[in-house]
Amino acid sequence: MQLQEVVEAEGHLIDSHVMENIFDKVVEHNAKFEVEQFRIGRTNSEPSYLRLRVEAPDESSMEHLLQELLGLGCAPADGTDAALREVERDKCAPEDFYSTTNHRTYVRHGQKWIEVESQRMDAMIVVADGRASCRRLRDVRRGDRMVVGLRGIRVIPESKERDRLSFAFMSNGISSERQVETAVRQTAALVRHAIEQKQKVVAVAGPVVVHTGGVAGLASLIRRGFVHALLSGNALGVHDIESALFGTSLGVRLADGRQEEHGHRNHMRAINAMYHAGSVRQAVESGRLQSGVLYECVKAGVPFVLAGSLRDDGPLPETITDMNCAQDVYAEQLKGAGLVLCLGTMLHSIATGNMLPSWVKIVCVDINPSVATKVSDRGTGQAVGVVADVGLFLDLLSKALA
Repeated sequence: MQLQEVVEAEGHLIDSHVMENIFDKVVEHNAKFEVEQFRIGRTNSEPSYLRLRVEAPDESSMEHLLQELLGLGCAPADGTDAALREVERDKCAPEDFYSTTNHRTYVRHGQKWIEVESQRMDAMIVVADGRASCRRLRDVRRGDRMVVGLRGIRVIPESKERDRLSFAFMSNGISSERQVETAVRQTAALVRHAIEQKQKVVAVAGPVVVHTGGVAGLASLIRRGFVHALLSGNALGVHDIESALFGTSLGVRLADGRQEEHGHRNHMRAINAMYHAGSVRQAVESGRLQSGVLYECVKAGVPFVLAGSLRDDGPLPETITDMNCAQDVYAEQLKGAGLVLCLGTMLHSIATGNMLPSWVKIVCVDINPSVATKVSDRGTGQAVGVVADVGLFLDLLSKALA
């Protein structure tokens, strides 16, 4: 006896190749499908609609198939509310909890579809007072009512732009063949668009920004209001301050690339100087620190977050060494973001991508194409890679936005 389910999907199903992916997924699971109804959207704003009957050989196969189809935007069409189960212990979810994606998600509650707030991947959905929100496992508390199973849930995958000329390069993937000037011009358009939409532009930067001479470009973007938050690790802060105070990065003179005598200790001198001042902010206010990326952040009132790691020297006074706390502060600064620029840092880019919903655009710049690939492979499908020297990219972007 074949098990049957009817699922439905809505959106730009043809433009984004969602419909063919749905059909392929059914076949992969040795199941069958029959299209009961299909309406194609006739305008840029009108969605298409698909109603599909699927047959699977057994209950386990059907469960796996429904789980895969859910991620493609297919929801069971039985009209039931999402099942809720009460959490019995802090940080302990029911075994059959629903694990979220980074796509826009709705749950059916009280026979109404409600949008899930604070969307992010690898979270649970808690429903309270008629609202649904993503909750990390460590934030789950006894008594929370959590969504379990797969019914009463609708996922809306990000669709391809109907306007082929509007930020079209966002669908071009990762390529070392793309001209840097073209990528810069299109990234500048994304920056302007985000600001026009009253959205934040967030920079996620690694110490390579300093090594490649990108400090002037990034500092200029911050000073002129094109960056609204800076997320990084202790290393960027240390090398940025070392460069500002001593003209070196890891003891190498930025002016001519030669090793400074006893320059190996300059990064520790930079950290020491900040402790003498009390903090980076106090160093700027006292005049001890007079240039650089963090200097511009303080002067412009742009928040910066430095997340620590096991390998950090010092670290700087502002570096957050509690990883859970650092994650929380990162997530807070990412609220309201419309564009994230990831600049020469694989780990921080992946971490940031994991916190973002899929409708926030990400431009990942790195000289190594595998960095952008890894960011995408870990679930951040909206990331676009620009294979380029980070210093050159920032210099050109600053000039493009001048």
